[in-house]
Amino acid sequence: MELSPLTAISPLDGRYAGPTAELRAWFSEHALIRARVRIEAAWLSRLAKEPGLGPPDPGPAALERLEGMASGFSDSDAQAVKEIERTTNHDVKAVEYFLRERLAPWPLLAEYTHFGCTSEDINNLAWATLVQGARSEVLLPAVDSLATSLRTLAHRYADVPMLARTHGQPASPTTVGKELANVAARLDRQRDQIAGQPILAKMNGATGNYNAHHAAYPDVDWPNLAGRFVEELGLEFNPYTTQIEPHDWLAELFGSIARLNTVLVDFARDVWGYISLGYFRNRAAAGEVGSSTMPHKVNPIDFENAEGNLGLANAVLDHLARKLPVSRWQRDLSDSTVLRNLGVGLGYSLVGWKSIARGLSRLELDRAALAADLERHPEVLAEAIQTVMRRHGAAGAYEELMALTRGRVVAAGDLRDFVLGLDLPAEEKARLASLRPANYVGLAARLAREV
Repeated sequence: MELSPLTAISPLDGRYAGPTAELRAWFSEHALIRARVRIEAAWLSRLAKEPGLGPPDPGPAALERLEGMASGFSDSDAQAVKEIERTTNHDVKAVEYFLRERLAPWPLLAEYTHFGCTSEDINNLAWATLVQGARSEVLLPAVDSLATSLRTLAHRYADVPMLARTHGQPASPTTVGKELANVAARLDRQRDQIAGQPILAKMNGATGNYNAHHAAYPDVDWPNLAGRFVEELGLEFNPYTTQIEPHDWLAELFGSIARLNTVLVDFARDVWGYISLGYFRNRAAAGEVGSSTMPHKVNPIDFENAEGNLGLANAVLDHLARKLPVSRWQRDLSDSTVLRNLGVGLGYSLVGWKSIARGLSRLELDRAALAADLERHPEVLAEAIQTVMRRHGAAGAYEELMALTRGRVVAAGDLRDFVLGLDLPAEEKARLASLRPANYVGLAARLAREV
């Protein structure tokens, strides 16, 4: 079969090819080869420009060729690299030979291709720049868009009262907006950690000691040069590594993304529950079918799909975070094949985020259902009554309210009669007697608006 979204093995390239299309520019095989070419070309250019180092001045034409190979990398160039790899059976060496071929008119410059490098000098920088680009161009905008949607809804529904549930049982009321604000605030925290995660990289040779560099040019301050080169790529220099950059920063980044995904799994399950209670309805889409046999069904599939895909994402991200920082002695190859799955963990994350965004766009609030549920549970006012009683020095206030309300069906009139019989200032009794579950929401509306 010819590869297409219908024949792809992975849903990320099949059913979910649309939602994950943005990531192809960062985590496809083409993207990895292009990034390697860019790093090789940038290193060679740096050597050529460094005083007292590298080949004689190659001239502007050669440097333009180097720049062009990086910026104008095409599908046919990627195919050419893969063709070379058929012989070398080594992906980074294939990139080196590709560059050498393109630099044939400048043989002295070509000889400095991959100078002093081990494959991981190129690979770690390539992956670092790809993750850097995906974070700024795809991941953070998607999270920001989702957080903005939540914040907008939090402000819109800031004043809409809702019965809270702790342990699944009726509890002190909140507002719909405040519950959405809670999620937006949690997302903001994880988003900031994702955005602030330093991306580290190295350029120090076969075992991290500049052995070959120092042998060839013993008078060059190689750590300084390597540090400047890494920082010119917008990355943070890691001066202490083995053959590989140890990937700790990737584990830290994936931990933050996994925590964000966990927040959203929690949210997806809560919304699913609120839809089940009738607080929200899913807006029906024309022509859409909810069940193959039950015509009435409008199912919360977006939140269910999000939960499933975010679970897959976290399973992959957890393995990446646990595996990548572990390498036998100065290097083993087990990280290489695992790194190729960066786009998988991030892809399933993106599918989940977009599913929740789509689900939010289809939610409709049922204010009548919310109000009716609040009126069915006047017993939640027991907290307010016993707390006011305690303020005024009443002994055993909690126990009195527990005897009146715990495990019993309580009518609003029962609570009102109890309040009117209390030894409290008249204004306090009047205030408590007028209290209803719908207006016993504390500062929820204010908090919802401030997120």
